[in-house]
Amino acid sequence: MDISIQASFLPHDDPDAALTFYRDVLGFEVREDAAYDGMRWITVGPANQPGTSIVLQPPAADPGITDDERRTIAEMMAKGTYAGILLTTDDVDGVFERLQAGDAEVVQEPIDQPFGVRDCAFRDPAGNMVRIQQHHP
Repeated sequence: MDISIQASFLPHDDPDAALTFYRDVLGFEVREDAAYDGMRWITVGPANQPGTSIVLQPPAADPGITDDERRTIAEMMAKGTYAGILLTTDDVDGVFERLQAGDAEVVQEPIDQPFGVRDCAFRDPAGNMVRIQQHHP
């Protein structure tokens, strides 16, 4: 049996800011930008991985959550504790420079970790943690 990751979901509270970060700063391609019921979903991904995407979705999209839960999600997003994603690259220092030049919020500069990776961390415009790592040879 072969199972692959097709998409993961990250919330956004400003579709234009999310699009600028993931497309213009990270360099992902836009696969879909769809409006529905007053909301906007944006699907992005690395050009060399057409089968793997990140869906940037409005947190209000889930009809199964209460207004109190929506407020909690908004609070957690504002603190940067609601969602995150781990990306990998072969040049974490180069990616760090590009993200820093794009005014992304730096959480951690590149460092060598004791578990065999060099990594850095940023927050996207919605507060999601974006951690980027490079495996040591």
